[in-house]
Amino acid sequence: MSKIDLSNLDSVQYDVLKEIGNIGAGNATTALSKMLDVKIDMKVPKVQLVDFSEISNIIASEEDIMAGILLYLEGDVNGMMMFLLEVDSARALVSSLMGKPVDVSKKGSPDFDEMECSALNEIGNIITGAYLSALSDMTRLTIISSVPGLQIDMAASILSVPAIEFSKIGDRVLLLETQFDADSSINGYFILVPELDSYDTILNSLGL
Repeated sequence: MSKIDLSNLDSVQYDVLKEIGNIGAGNATTALSKMLDVKIDMKVPKVQLVDFSEISNIIASEEDIMAGILLYLEGDVNGMMMFLLEVDSARALVSSLMGKPVDVSKKGSPDFDEMECSALNEIGNIITGAYLSALSDMTRLTIISSVPGLQIDMAASILSVPAIEFSKIGDRVLLLETQFDADSSINGYFILVPELDSYDTILNSLGL
């Protein structure tokens, strides 16, 4: 049985989880910068431990179109991770990677062609991989991720499927809101959902 109570974390445990989020997001931003070959600044991410039911309200309205990438974690840490982007942020990143201007006629549209979806999947793969690599380096734990799955749809629809799985793991998740580039307002959201026992493993690895 897990020793951690996510509804009643002490200040040290909470600060450590926030720091994991900060380091993971920083590593992801560096990886994105290298991938796009441009300098990308990152504001200090907002890190919250929230009920899963609150996520859609925090991120966007249920009808907002988003791009979501979901992957499963196993090894020393079991659970899931999601990376979410507002659809226009996703289109801006894809356009930057492909070296073409953003098509303003598609603003707010969920329509991405096969090549754009492939590019978006690769961006998500690189970003989540860098985040998890930072977590692994920090804790010296082995974290293996599945092949990421991409979905472009309304926020409510994207979150409905993992919500069923998340509920089996726990009702609280670590949510990070990261603004990658203040000039272009590219916002991304990491949702990290270790199983309760994996929270113990992470904190124990850091001497807590």
